[in-house]
Amino acid sequence: MELAININLTECAKPFVKWAGGKGQLLDTFEQYYPLLLLEGCIRRYIEPFVGGGAVLFEILQKYRIEEAFIFDINEDLINTYIVIKNNVDALVEYLSGLEYRYLKLSKDVRKEMYYEVREAYNSRTLKNNQLDIERAAQFIFLNRTCFNGLYRVNRAGFFNVPSGDYKNPTICDEKNLYAASSLLQRVHIFTGDYRESIRYADRYSFVYFDPPYRPLNVTSNFTSYSKFDFTDEDQVQLAHFFAEMNDAGALIMLSNSDPKNENPDDNFFDELYGKFYIHRIKAKRAINSNGGRRGLVSEILVTNYRVKY
Repeated sequence: MELAININLTECAKPFVKWAGGKGQLLDTFEQYYPLLLLEGCIRRYIEPFVGGGAVLFEILQKYRIEEAFIFDINEDLINTYIVIKNNVDALVEYLSGLEYRYLKLSKDVRKEMYYEVREAYNSRTLKNNQLDIERAAQFIFLNRTCFNGLYRVNRAGFFNVPSGDYKNPTICDEKNLYAASSLLQRVHIFTGDYRESIRYADRYSFVYFDPPYRPLNVTSNFTSYSKFDFTDEDQVQLAHFFAEMNDAGALIMLSNSDPKNENPDDNFFDELYGKFYIHRIKAKRAINSNGGRRGLVSEILVTNYRVKY
């Protein structure tokens, strides 16, 4: 296995936000399901149509010989932050370190006041005409690092509504990691947009990983709002059709999702949707559940259009 070119192994980049459903805990498991051509260094391009926190993106770019990557997400503020880190990391670090300095010297109660002031400022305006917004990127990271459980959640009006967290000494401005991420992102093309736009970059030398909003296992787990748009069962069906289109384009593809058989052994929703492909079941820790007794291992599915290496 060969390491990617021009990476300083002493400063490995990792995701710069905490993200519900992030795949950091599953990276070792995922490696068992990556296509053999990726492991052998024959894949030139990596594509991620739902990038989220980017755990898989950072892992693959630093571990395999990927020349370029293409990432997409419908969350405009998330993508703005990726682009700011790529192109304006100095200014971002300066602004974010100022927020960190102010926050950490405050008492617990006053920290909450500052949190809600920043949240109100963040919600009071939006990105304009696809222009980069360094201040908003800093607010995005600040809120992610100081909110309850590191969640990103918005209401139907698009306003971030997560309450303040309770951390003794949170790392808000991880300067070394932001610079490492900026260096890594120089090989990444970053887009705000629907996952369907990714197909124009797919070919037989591409590996595509889909990490869509998971289908809820039950009503109480229906945490959908990473953006103001829901992802319904019909959206899952449309994604399965697109998966087949991407397969026809010649790309190697892996997709993850929840496993409905955790709640109902007779629920064959994904087994039927992806019946023409390879369906694997893996174990993962439940990251979000109001019932602490149900935060154990659950089954998730991986769908691939290739045989796995073992």
